[in-house]
Amino acid sequence: MLLGGCGDGAVEVAHYPVSRDGRQDCPGLVHALPRHVSDQVRRPVKGSSYAAAWGDPPIVLRCGVGRPRGFDRFSACQTADGIDWFVPDAAFQDQQADVVMTTVYRRPAVEVRLPAEYRPPVAAMVDLSRTIKQHTKVLGHCR
Repeated sequence: MLLGGCGDGAVEVAHYPVSRDGRQDCPGLVHALPRHVSDQVRRPVKGSSYAAAWGDPPIVLRCGVGRPRGFDRFSACQTADGIDWFVPDAAFQDQQADVVMTTVYRRPAVEVRLPAEYRPPVAAMVDLSRTIKQHTKVLGHCR
């Protein structure tokens, strides 16, 4: 779906459908993202101008994604530094697994794929929160 290192050090991110809000707001969000996430240095990305990456193996952020699979109004959320995230239950059950976490009740939505090596995910959530707050609209909150 997304990764692959390129010979020039860039992370390949496969094309994905970007929401209308994402096409408008994600370029600014991606440009403003921090140089470090979970103590990993930002890397160049190929394949999408709506994505960013850090580290090796790469932490990959995709902006303008759709609603996360398995999320509904009864789903549990994780809140870190004022941002609500959906993390599938399976990620909590298998601490050796990579984590896919997606902002919820914000437009555009932001997805972060975090390799297991960088767990727990809260560090990445906090590192990204300021930029996400500045470049997304709040639509509601987790219950």
